[in-house]
Amino acid sequence: MSTLILGIESSCDDTSAAVIRDGLLLSNVIASQKVHEEYGGVVPELASRAHQQNIVPVVDTALRRAGVDVSDLSAIAFTRGPGLLGSLLVGTSFAKGLSLGTGVPLVDVNHLHGHILSHFIRQEPGDEVPEFPYLCLLVSGGNSQIVLVESPEKMQLLGQTIDDAAGEAFDKCAKVMGLPYPGGPHIDRLAAEGDAQRFKFSKPHIPGLDYSFSGLKTSFLYTLRDNLRADADFVEKNKAHLAASLQRTIIEILLDKLDKAARQTGVRTIAIGGGVSANSGVRQAVAEYCQARGIKAFIPQRAFTTDNAAMVAIAGMFRFQAGHTCPVDAAPFARVTI
Repeated sequence: MSTLILGIESSCDDTSAAVIRDGLLLSNVIASQKVHEEYGGVVPELASRAHQQNIVPVVDTALRRAGVDVSDLSAIAFTRGPGLLGSLLVGTSFAKGLSLGTGVPLVDVNHLHGHILSHFIRQEPGDEVPEFPYLCLLVSGGNSQIVLVESPEKMQLLGQTIDDAAGEAFDKCAKVMGLPYPGGPHIDRLAAEGDAQRFKFSKPHIPGLDYSFSGLKTSFLYTLRDNLRADADFVEKNKAHLAASLQRTIIEILLDKLDKAARQTGVRTIAIGGGVSANSGVRQAVAEYCQARGIKAFIPQRAFTTDNAAMVAIAGMFRFQAGHTCPVDAAPFARVTI
């Protein structure tokens, strides 16, 4: 019997619903929120209100595009956490109501597992998916982690940031340069036009496989401060070079620990996930690293790098097939590890 999963994602500022049958994507609908741009970051109260407006039409559209009825579903998968609690409550409450009204079982999904397992989403029946075990470099605004994925149910955290995440470094450095929110895509665009060797920023010396990006942010800020004293137009004249140098430094930090993890584990497959995996430089660097060492690389389509319900549905499918369901009194959680 086939497994048909409706996924619901509402962990931050994107309302999304997707339908997957046995790993094959039938629909993936995302409603983004533009209201946060003028505030330079996501405003939790505004995000939760927008989710309330978007959740019904998004789920309805996902079901219609997939050509299925709620009664056809095997399970309803929803993001339980981590994320903004107000946003999570909207998706969680809607999933519970839909389950109670239809009798379709619930499956709770760890948002981070969704990113890690997003490589199993197939848009065509013959699409290649990873073999276990593999290393996943999970990089986003809130997470920078190296995860050993032995199965959908067994994941080992090898290293993580001890302070700021890579995506946070991109966004905050972009902000002090006067770039719009979110800053990561603007850094990516500017970096293609700049000299990545023009500026040198400090790198952390953290033992093991853990990351740190707070020192890099401080170094970047001091570079701007010191040069602005001599030239008020320094940032405007050097935006592309600053972006390229920042991006190079972040990539070098990420790859240094990823290389150590690959050597320590001997795993021959590497995947990346999370919002920062949409960055052109990160994608190219990981692909080139793997190619040079004969390692199999899985680079996600950009549609599956940011928050989306397709990844929730695929993670929910694995959990449902393993026999996991969720009681209707389960509460969402703002923080959780893998």
